Amino acid sequence: MYDFANSGYTTVVLTAVFSAYFVGVVAGGDGAPDRGSATLLWTLALGVTNFLVLVSAPVLGAMADHRAHKKRYLFVTTTGCVIFTALLGFVGEGDVALGMFLVILASLMFATGENLIAAFLPEIATQKDMGKISGYGWALGYFGGLLVLGLSLAYIGWAERQGHAATQFVPVTMWITAAAFALAALPTFLWLPERAVPQPLLPRENYLRIGFRRVRNTLSHARHFRDLFRFLLTLAVYYSGIYTVVVLAAVYAQQVMGFSTQETIGMILVVNVTAAVGALAFGLLQDRLGSVATLALTLLIWIAALVLAFFTETRGGFWLVANLIGVALGSSQSAGRALIGQFSPPARSAEFFGLWGLAGKLAAIVGPISYGVITYLSHGNHRLALLGTALFFVAGLILLATVNERRGRAAAHASG
Repeated sequence: MYDFANSGYTTVVLTAVFSAYFVGVVAGGDGAPDRGSATLLWTLALGVTNFLVLVSAPVLGAMADHRAHKKRYLFVTTTGCVIFTALLGFVGEGDVALGMFLVILASLMFATGENLIAAFLPEIATQKDMGKISGYGWALGYFGGLLVLGLSLAYIGWAERQGHAATQFVPVTMWITAAAFALAALPTFLWLPERAVPQPLLPRENYLRIGFRRVRNTLSHARHFRDLFRFLLTLAVYYSGIYTVVVLAAVYAQQVMGFSTQETIGMILVVNVTAAVGALAFGLLQDRLGSVATLALTLLIWIAALVLAFFTETRGGFWLVANLIGVALGSSQSAGRALIGQFSPPARSAEFFGLWGLAGKLAAIVGPISYGVITYLSHGNHRLALLGTALFFVAGLILLATVNERRGRAAAHASG
């Protein structure tokens, strides 16, 4: 249910509505520099966010493990994301600094909460069922995003018939997203138990010091978890491509393919269904075929989709690309999360998922900013930037070949 709850933020704010609104209206309105500059500002805001998460995630994860406070920290980050998302509704044309500041805060809360909820996975699923349970979560999450995006589309359609401009209807979609997040997250806080056992705080110790020490210990014993760390590197590379597509899909659709806001949302609604089906189907396949082999298949789909997008000139062709991306999006994220769970000792799950967050946020800095820099240097050539994004998936596929799934699971089991 938490995957269901937080997916509205990703879908509406980062992918479908606010990203295109920021590039086209907030930073790209009348009198603004070229759209390449607006795209770069959007990617820089997300880069700052993910740098903050990169620095804080492993330590917060270790602290959450030590005091068994995953659920408490999750409540704080959820509340923060809801509040800052609602405040995005007050960002209008020219409010570049305010928009960037609020996106940074909302996305920081969202990303930290994403790491914390993922750390519950080893507590609620066995090794053999982890891929399936992760797939269920991602699939339900895409339906959550679908619901919130559908509500937003219905409102935008009504607002446009009334003659309202984007500066009038986009704020309401932010409030719809915030309210949906708050309501759908309630079952998590009402019924999900914290199964971890807190450890006592020794004299002259503090949680920050404990967090840094545990992370240093994890890194110093990297040789015991070599497949985990190889996969973290692999994940950081291919996630660079995923995050780029997630936060710039609507920008590309509107700036290159000429889609309207309603058309963009309609396309992403369909892609959410495709992504849910992909997450569910590949989640079931993963437990039979193996996580590494399943992930390799999804990366091949990513590469094919982005190369096709580079050459596509028609809207029909772009719809095909979008649905291929949907299949790959849900399945690759689900497979990655499950593989981290399989390579993590249960007693240190939050710590290792903090490292997963670190790798993911490093990717979320490198990928989108590289796209923004390419569009800026090429004066708005989004096709060239998208082709550059495909290289992340090619490199990820090569690195994935170095990961031994059986050995990684054995190392996690041996460490308790």
